[in-house]
Amino acid sequence: MNLLITRRQALRTTLAAAATTLISGRTLGQAASGPHTLPALPYGFSALEPYIDAQTMQIHHGKHHAGYVANLNKALADYPAYQKWSVEDLLTQLDQVPERIRTAVRNNAGGHYNHSLFWQCLKVNHGTGPSDTLGEALLEAFDVGSAEEAQEKFAAMAMGVFGSGWIWVTVTADKRLKLETTPNQDCPLTAGRTPLLGLDLWEHAYYLKYQNRRLDYVKAFLGVINWEFVEERYRKLVG
Repeated sequence: MNLLITRRQALRTTLAAAATTLISGRTLGQAASGPHTLPALPYGFSALEPYIDAQTMQIHHGKHHAGYVANLNKALADYPAYQKWSVEDLLTQLDQVPERIRTAVRNNAGGHYNHSLFWQCLKVNHGTGPSDTLGEALLEAFDVGSAEEAQEKFAAMAMGVFGSGWIWVTVTADKRLKLETTPNQDCPLTAGRTPLLGLDLWEHAYYLKYQNRRLDYVKAFLGVINWEFVEERYRKLVG
């Protein structure tokens, strides 16, 4: 018998086991204590199907996001002054965070903020898209002439991320839109830009359904962009 287990097979087994733990009620979010808390999903686990499956959402929210929250609280446990800072403060003023915990805060505050925004950006949109105003701003940011070209450029940039990371549409200091990527759980806030919407490219966000087919997952994202939320956020950030 071949006892070799590939990395992907091992990941699939691990995720399935995590789902069992989650369903039994023993989530990391329940064990977390501190100033930062896991936000509830604004919809049911199956609300994004067939684009994103319920089991992935259960694990992604209840294990991975909850883990970032728990680890952020743990990193701040001996620093009561910084426990009073919002997650946005921690990320925009990261250079003021004590060096001893700076990497942990960068990773876990980033993971917490990134996911909190990500959940709000998702909703089955039934083929709707952005308004003309936002659509034109996106075309300018992507430096393309059509929605089809914008989708192709978004997918190409997402596929260009090696390993784990995110792809974002961000708002710059001069209120222009920018398409960019970040590695790991780095957040654009640390670089002075505010995320408008983003897509999680870590394997845990898609592997159970799409396995190694990241491109299929990226294309599926187009069906679950919550344009109502993105439009409202765009108006607040750009005016």
